[in-house]
Amino acid sequence: MTERRRITPVILSGGSGTRLWPLSRSARPKQLLALTHVETMLQLTVARASGSERFAAPMVVASTAHADEIEAQLAAAGIEVGTLILEPAARNTGPAIALAAFAAEPDAILLVMPSDHVIADVPAFHAAIERAVPLVEAGWLVTFGITPNGPETGYGYIRRGDALAPGVQRVEKFVEKPDRVTAQSYVEDGMHSWNGGIFLFTAASYIAALEAHAPAMAAAAHEAIDAATHDGHRIHPEALSFGRSPNDSIDYAVMEKAERVAVVPVDMGWSDVGSWDALHELAIKDLDGNAHHGEVLAIDTNNCLIRSEGPIVVAVGVKDVIVIATRDAVLVLPRGDSQQIKRAIEALKRDGHVTLDKPWA
Repeated sequence: MTERRRITPVILSGGSGTRLWPLSRSARPKQLLALTHVETMLQLTVARASGSERFAAPMVVASTAHADEIEAQLAAAGIEVGTLILEPAARNTGPAIALAAFAAEPDAILLVMPSDHVIADVPAFHAAIERAVPLVEAGWLVTFGITPNGPETGYGYIRRGDALAPGVQRVEKFVEKPDRVTAQSYVEDGMHSWNGGIFLFTAASYIAALEAHAPAMAAAAHEAIDAATHDGHRIHPEALSFGRSPNDSIDYAVMEKAERVAVVPVDMGWSDVGSWDALHELAIKDLDGNAHHGEVLAIDTNNCLIRSEGPIVVAVGVKDVIVIATRDAVLVLPRGDSQQIKRAIEALKRDGHVTLDKPWA
């Protein structure tokens, strides 16, 4: 029997996570927080692609500012880091993945995952990976299409085309975030999946696609890795070279342009935990629909998310609100409208407020 090639997880951990302010800050973003379990989002992400001979030690692409915390969290989870690539600047997912691809062996199979998503059904995810591997070994770029559970307007969609193998289809088209009517039509036609930002391909296939469709990005990442400095398992790409890379996502730079792109549809209890509303939906709730964390007293209160990391929060006679209290900030929003937090973030940035960058702890 031919020995199966090991899969190298590539964990993207460079995001700032301001949509979950005031708990998530640029100095301690949401992937480094315990939001849905005792473990942090990063620990959960790495754990779902470890613990078996199928997976190699992970590569983590992150900011230098978070390096010590990432190493500490993975050590606490009993997970050994294979490589920690520390971006000298934020350049979006396309260049971040390019750094990993040039640092890996050309024939390495890379499983690219954001560090701050939830996957409830890990066996379903692993089964989807196995369906994708034969095409990946044949040079295809594969993405995983999330089965939609409603007309979500906050996600991009993938229109699935012809079958390529059991449980694998050609990507017919990537679709931008739709309006609600269009999103409803996508759910009803059964041919669309959410774009969850999880990918599987060989390092060589990704590099070839980059060189064909985003040559400046490929050159910048290649030069940055060639001139990188090494400190144990830490890689510091050369800053000037990497700074010349275009700032673009993998979707725009490669996936929407490449010819051999496949999608594996999968229903695996996925969420990007992209808002306080999403966290309320994921949380265990009481009989009144409330999700509480920390020292909270709720009286005649319904369908609320109330979380305190410090002071006691008392809610009386309210419904459908989100209240998040840290030691230096309090957020109050109507539930169902938590995406409006970006207005608050913009105002805080204009004022130069320190709570955006200062860790709450």
